[in-house]
Amino acid sequence: MPVRAEVVLDEEERETLERWARRPKSSQALALRCRIVLAAAEGRSSTEIAAELGCTGSTVGRWRGRFARRGIDGLHDEPRPGKPRSIGDEDVERVIVKTLEQQPAAATHWSTRSMAAATGMSQSAVSRIWRAFGLKPHQVETFKLSPDPQFIDKVRDIVGLSLNPPEAAVVLSVDEKSQIQALDRSAPILPLMPGVPARQSHDYLRHGTTNLYAALDVASGQVIAEMTPRHRAEEFRRFLNLIDSSVPAHLDVHVVLDNSSTHKTPSIQRWLLRHPRFRLHFTPTYSSWLNSPRRALVRGSDDEVDQTRQPPLRPRPRRLDPKLDHRLERQPQTIHLAQDRRPDPRQRRRLLPADQRLRTLAEARRPVETNSRTPATTSQTAITIHGKKKIEKIEAIPATTPSQATHAGSDRARRTAIETAIIAAPIPTPPPEWIT
Repeated sequence: MPVRAEVVLDEEERETLERWARRPKSSQALALRCRIVLAAAEGRSSTEIAAELGCTGSTVGRWRGRFARRGIDGLHDEPRPGKPRSIGDEDVERVIVKTLEQQPAAATHWSTRSMAAATGMSQSAVSRIWRAFGLKPHQVETFKLSPDPQFIDKVRDIVGLSLNPPEAAVVLSVDEKSQIQALDRSAPILPLMPGVPARQSHDYLRHGTTNLYAALDVASGQVIAEMTPRHRAEEFRRFLNLIDSSVPAHLDVHVVLDNSSTHKTPSIQRWLLRHPRFRLHFTPTYSSWLNSPRRALVRGSDDEVDQTRQPPLRPRPRRLDPKLDHRLERQPQTIHLAQDRRPDPRQRRRLLPADQRLRTLAEARRPVETNSRTPATTSQTAITIHGKKKIEKIEAIPATTPSQATHAGSDRARRTAIETAIIAAPIPTPPPEWIT
């Protein structure tokens, strides 16, 4: 006969088991095991515990034994192995080696499907292996090494100016963005409205190109900018004159710029001789990323506002029709729709029989009599239904006097009364001889 395992609890274990047993988020299996251990700690037998908790004696004996050997950790389920791996380490190594060292025959890089076809695996398996090892064959990054022999000296010079600028001097990072297209739409852009996006014509008008020169003060963040129609050494010299007039005369000017050909012409050299307070610091070859305006202009070209929304640099020629611009550029007006005249598509339309529809049309088209003493008359109309003629008497609606017509709202009230009568009229049942 198996020996019953004795369960002894300290205060901490008892508190933990009681909390797990009454916690709403605990699984029912774990709560049952905690109740079994708490009851066993009171010295009760496994039969009594099984009868009270509604389980078998073997279940009680198993969990009290697990707790006696392993403590609270023994009440949790052991990890199950699950389905064995169908892809071994050799297969994973084969996919990785093939991805890194080989190239597909008719493509520039591997895809998950081409690799799956080459290795005999599924596309999802190849995708999981690539994600686990961080392999992305479709992504390619570019780089450029500077061949400048004075690369280190120039980098130290430019970085030193930014970190420790000289006293009584200002450090300006100068760069230009050339060939900016000045475009304008062929028609004014319609503004944004609730439920309607901004609209513009698909074609545009070219107004040439422009160039932007910018000088960023590294210390204060202020920018000196100028737009020029051309990109030559003469425009750059004018921009230097603008900087000279903007910076106080008692400060030296250190200009950080790239190796553009317009920055080294003889006219620029002569200008620098006439202005000794200016000193130029050139960035290394293929290293214009060191210049702050260059990064700002690159970000601006990626997130720039649509230039077609800005006013054109040159005035737009007048149109042949002088009133056309006024009609196109006037403010949008709110359009009110007559919602009461639009039928509700969710309601089923009620179709009247053919004879009743003809009667309604005849009554609506009859002219309104203004003489109140004219008696109501009747007329006969031949109605053809399913190839048979049927003479139907149509009773005329009594004429109304002018005062009655005015009180009823003239023709609109009459049409409303006719429509109300049509809707309220019962649908007649056609005679049997009409049905073929």
